[in-house]
Amino acid sequence: MPVDVTLPATRWSDVSTLHDLARPYALSPDAVERLAMPSGWSSRWTTSWRLGRELVTCPVRDLNGVDMARTVPVRRFTWRTGQWHRPGLEYLVSTDRHHGFESFEEELLLLAADFAGRLIEALAQPFRLRFLTTDGAVDHIPDFLLLTRGTPWLVDVRPAERIAPEDEVKFAASAEVALTVGWNYSVVSGWRRHAVGLVDSFSVGRRPLSDRLGLQQQLLSAAAQGPMPFGSLVQQCSVPAVGRAQAIHLLWHRRLGLDMSGPLADASTVRLAPEAGRRLRTGW
Repeated sequence: MPVDVTLPATRWSDVSTLHDLARPYALSPDAVERLAMPSGWSSRWTTSWRLGRELVTCPVRDLNGVDMARTVPVRRFTWRTGQWHRPGLEYLVSTDRHHGFESFEEELLLLAADFAGRLIEALAQPFRLRFLTTDGAVDHIPDFLLLTRGTPWLVDVRPAERIAPEDEVKFAASAEVALTVGWNYSVVSGWRRHAVGLVDSFSVGRRPLSDRLGLQQQLLSAAAQGPMPFGSLVQQCSVPAVGRAQAIHLLWHRRLGLDMSGPLADASTVRLAPEAGRRLRTGW
């Protein structure tokens, strides 16, 4: 079962990953045991992708050969009166466009992935997986495939209290598929303490922000003196009220880092991100 773990005091926002922000769900051994995985199973389990109007099916073993840049959601998003979940569109800085989600939890996942800093593309409902269990064939559509500058990340999003035994079997199958093709996989069942509030606070400054007064450079130079309270940092700007907005912009874009052991406040400790420090020293 998931465990609520507070981020260590030394965890800085500028180096945090999705793994640091999300609370993963631990799958039960029983779910794995219900999978039918004989020799050659990766050629018998299949994935179906939608490329425009064309539906393309391939075995799991050939998954990395799919032209994922051309794919669209394998299932359409629906909006109707009286539905329990809340679908919508979330703008991502990483892709400069809106992406569909089907629930508030999925919207948080997109926002956190955007903040994590290495996102290239977020594919919602990327493919339909057909796999074998001890009871027969089962279908499952994972929620997102996050393409990053590192390893792709396959993600299902489900609050822990809503995960049924049948869901665990589907998640276990997705985990096996990800392992076979070298992807990461997680069932995001919640968020670590303060993660949602901090990412939401930072997101206020995620869009391009004019800096005619040169306050960003003032903030970076002040932060280069060493970690200090957020309130003290913005007070070192020539215009502190405007500097506060610029500081949040720098936090989202990981040029400043914040100690994530608590919510954003004037007493929160802020540091110059290592990469920003290198650029400050070299002048680019």
